[in-house]
Formats: sequence, structure tokens, C-alpha cells
Amino acid sequence: MSKGVQIAGGATLIALLLGWYAATNMEAGASFAYYETLADFQSAGFATTGHARVHGYVAEGSIARDVSRLRVSFAVQNEPPHAGGPPGELLPVIYASLETPDLFKDGAEVVVEGRLLHGEGESAVFHADKVLAKCPSKFAPEEQAASL
Repeated sequence: MSKGVQIAGGATLIALLLGWYAATNMEAGASFAYYETLADFQSAGFATTGHARVHGYVAEGSIARDVSRLRVSFAVQNEPPHAGGPPGELLPVIYASLETPDLFKDGAEVVVEGRLLHGEGESAVFHADKVLAKCPSKFAPEEQAASL
């Protein structure tokens, strides 16, 4: 087989793989945002039943570790607790592990990744597969850090 045929075959294979990757990972109207804010998630009316990533802040005093069931439950709010505003509607979260990030605490900025499930006779609860805690803004300018 000549070099030209080999190059053409390789280029065709690469083009087909890229096309397949694009077709399987693109949905109509999909965005490439890493997460959606809790306010956006709530404005959808909690209609999301598929996999979602939601950004928010851990509500003060909401962390409860259940060692017997090997899970942590907490609530996420839209605004940071130290901002002084009302917490708004809370999203109850159950994380099926006791191993939380080191930065996970009351008021921490988090992204929870999982599914919203509706139990029988219960309100909707977000079952998280992953909990990501953001590093505090210790590298922010002094004026901004003072406001935090």
C-alpha cells in the first residue's frame, strides 16, 4: 500500500472519530457550563431529573453526618451566608460518603454533582455523587477579601 493511501485512510479514521465524538457529546441546546447556579436550577422548577452540577453555599448549621448510614446531609443556598442576605430556598443534599473535601464546612462554596430524586411523600432531595469545595478567596485583592 502506498504512503498516500495510508495517510488518506488515517485522516478518514480521525475525521470519523471526531465526528462520532461530537455527535455523542452534543445535545440540542446544550451549553458547556461546568455547573448551573442554584437559582437557575430552582427557576427550572426542579424539573431536572437527570445528572446535574449545582453551585451554591453550604447553609449554616445544616451539616449532619450519619455514620451508621455512611452519608452526609446538608443544605445548599444560593447566596453566601456571610453576605447577610436571606438564604432563600434551600436545596437539601445527601452525599453518600463520609469523606468530604477538607474545605467542606458551613458557608463553604460548593459544587454538588448528582441527581434530583423525588421520594414518596417527601420533597425533592439532591443525591450527590461528588461534592467539590472551592478554595476561599485568600488571593483576592485586599478590598475584596475584607468584604468577605
